[in-house]
Order: sequence, then structure tokens, then C-alpha cells
Amino acid sequence: MKIYSKAELNEFHQSLTYNDISLVPTEVSRVKSRTAASTSAEFLGINLTLPLISSPMDTVTGAEMARELSRLGCLGILNRFDSSLEQALDDKNGNNIKAVSIALNAPEKVIEKLAAKNYVICIDTANANNLEVLKKSEEIKKKYNVRLIVGNVAHGASLSQLEDSGADAVRVGIGSGSVCTTSIQTGIGIGQVSSLLNVLFARKEKNLRIKIIADGGIKSPGDVAKAIALGADAVMLGRMLSGTRETPGEVIKYNGQLWKKYRGSASFGVKMRNEFIEGEETMVAYKGVVKNVIDSISDGLRSSMSYMNCLNIKELSRVEAFAVLSNYSFIERLPKF
Repeated sequence: MKIYSKAELNEFHQSLTYNDISLVPTEVSRVKSRTAASTSAEFLGINLTLPLISSPMDTVTGAEMARELSRLGCLGILNRFDSSLEQALDDKNGNNIKAVSIALNAPEKVIEKLAAKNYVICIDTANANNLEVLKKSEEIKKKYNVRLIVGNVAHGASLSQLEDSGADAVRVGIGSGSVCTTSIQTGIGIGQVSSLLNVLFARKEKNLRIKIIADGGIKSPGDVAKAIALGADAVMLGRMLSGTRETPGEVIKYNGQLWKKYRGSASFGVKMRNEFIEGEETMVAYKGVVKNVIDSISDGLRSSMSYMNCLNIKELSRVEAFAVLSNYSFIERLPKF
């Protein structure tokens, strides 16, 4: 079996996603137990206990989710559709919200309020490879000098232009979200492993500082570990956080089971008008408090780090030992009931 480095995976002849690869522990680990591994990280000047960011989707991150994630040492990006956005911006009592998403056509007064509170601003678009996104980034950065996240890209070709426009971080991933139909509707998008590596090497080759957010395709704590090992500075979650108590929306009881709504940002339920739709809407089982999900991810990530001889996140990001799996290799590892 061949052990691949990140450079070799980047040159692989096929587009790869998380299920196609595995981390390979090739070193004798000096990590005594998973509790000895530190998952703390700094992201855009914010000290995180875990490098996790919630997706700014209307069924994932409202004010309650953003506050709770902040309390848990993660970063929640308040979605731009949230009815409490204005209230959160005007809250003088310290609302513990640190990041907010905006549309390209967001009113100037909203951007001004966000800047005054020193929020991280996420320009929430499906395609960052766009002149309007570059112009908006440059305009906001020059006027307010705030921390900016843009998205999304699937390739590193425009990375230097994004950084030059003022972007401090970029969301990487097109069509890989569980309720995203962009790839089906447009034919755009590659596997998340290949996307992350392409952007990572573009950053290295051009000596850029822009942060990489792995956005989409995360189904388990193991995928979080893989994303960080592939060079992501932070991992964005949607589906894994959906259905928790802190997500917006009511808990629905159906056939004796509790459910909550989950939908893509470009779904009909969000747009509510006759536009081109690139997202699905579904129901997910109710999961209880989000802390349980975050704790599970933390445990899995620390365990992965202990296998990989990594005492901290920086060491995990330097891993150079990956296997490419056959379909049956992947299936063999799944639990059998």
C-alpha cells in the first residue's frame, strides 16, 4: 500500500473526498491519552477551544446557537435571514455573538453596526469567484477594516485576488453540503479533499495568509480530523449541528419521533419565490443540546490526534501520511449491526 503525502494527494488522478482517504498512523505516538491532546486554535484573532464554525444557514445558526457555540469555545456565524439580527446588533448587554453573515446587497447601516461591534463579517455567497464579491470585500475592508470571511470556492486559482480584496478567510467547498444541489444543477464542484489541497498549495505557492475553512461534506468527527490534517484552519458544520435544541425552529413530533427542519441556504424554503433553486429541504432527528455534538467531535478529534502522534492542532495540520481507499476498504470499516 502506498502512503501519500499531501503533495501526492494533490496530484492524484481523481477528485477525492473524505470517504476516499484515511489518516495512517505511521509514528509511535508520544501522546499518552486523548486528554493530553490540545484542540485549541486561534482563528481571525479569536481563541477557540475547537476550530469549529457553524454554517450561517437559517436552520442552523440563530442567536441562541451563536451564543452557545461561543460559550463552548467554537464560533457561530449568525445567519443573515435571522429575525433577531437587528436586536442582536443593538444589544448593549454583551450578546456573545462574534460573527455574522451578510448578503452582497446588505444595507450600509447594518455593515456599519457590525463594524462598530468588531464582528467578523461573512459575505455569504455561493461563489466567491465573482467580481461583485471582490468589489464588496475591498469596499468593506477599506472603509471599516473588519475581519472578513468570503465563500465559496472549490479551487485556489483566485486565492490571491481574494486576499488582495481584503478577505481574511475563505470557505472551501462547492456542492458538497448534504442539502446542496449545486453540483447536480450546475455541474460545478469537486471532492472536498481535492478542493482543500488545491487551495492549500495555492496559498503556499503564493505565500498568502488567508485562512482556509473546510465547508461541506463533514459527516463525523473523523472527517473533522481529516480536514484539519489536510490543512484547514477551521471546519464549518451544518448537518452535524442540525436538529439540536439551539437551532432555530420548532421541534416537531411525527410517528412518535422528534424532528427539526434542515434546509440549504438556496432552497425554496429560504428564497420563497420563483428563483433558481440549489438547495434541498428535509427533516432531521432531534439531537438534544448542541453541547453533546461538540463534545463528541472533541473526543473523536483528540482520539485521532493521539493515534497520529499530534499533541496540538498545528502538529495535526502537518500530517503527511494518508491512504487512498478502495470502495470495499471504506465499506469494511463501517459498523456492522
